[in-house]
Amino acid sequence: MNVIVVSGTGTEIGKTVVTAAIAAIARRSGRSVAVVKPAQTGVRVDEPGDVDEVARLVGGVCTLELARYPEPLAPATAAQRAGAATVGPQDVADAVAKAATEHDLVLVEGAGGLLVHFDAAGGTLADAARLLGAPVLVVVPAGLGTLNGAALTGEALRARGVRQLGLVVGSWPATPDLAARCNLADLPTVAGAPLLGAVPEGAGGLAPDLFRARAADWLAPTLGGRLDAAAFAASAAPPPPVGTLRH
Repeated sequence: MNVIVVSGTGTEIGKTVVTAAIAAIARRSGRSVAVVKPAQTGVRVDEPGDVDEVARLVGGVCTLELARYPEPLAPATAAQRAGAATVGPQDVADAVAKAATEHDLVLVEGAGGLLVHFDAAGGTLADAARLLGAPVLVVVPAGLGTLNGAALTGEALRARGVRQLGLVVGSWPATPDLAARCNLADLPTVAGAPLLGAVPEGAGGLAPDLFRARAADWLAPTLGGRLDAAAFAASAAPPPPVGTLRH
């Protein structure tokens, strides 16, 4: 497995930091890593994008951004409004396949959720993953509402014959509420895939050397880390509710 597609159930849920954590673990084990962003939106030409953030946190990674559009919209819409060319699934697959011949691990970070359109034909990240034969890692939020998004994403992947590698909580709160604590146990069931990690809230703000040193604590061995995800979920589980007294 030298290509992993990193998607999510929405925007601003921690895909970039999760991608950086996987890359950091791989680099510490001596593997060469490339990070590919098919379409970066909402960022001007002179601003750093997601792959630049991964490079800052990890160091020593090859980065590739296939397209950039200034408005924070779905890639197909952002391209159309900018009068720019789109990037379709085959373009993504071709670029990633080439990178995979030159690196031990290629991480492909999507834009928004799994089925966001990349081109006018409705091509998606799921289509690119299918062309590559690559598994998809799904990044999810911790709190209330995450179960539905995880279930829908898992269903969409199965319907397309794309393997779901697992789930990672992109920003695990320092003080999780009841919903977040219950969700750790429920997410694998509704998504049909294992929990493979939980990245602490604010991890992207750590100094790069500290981020690299701690990344393996956040992810399971499937992703190169040392987290026992089942034990982590069990430790976070809330106590059973107090029974109702009968009169």
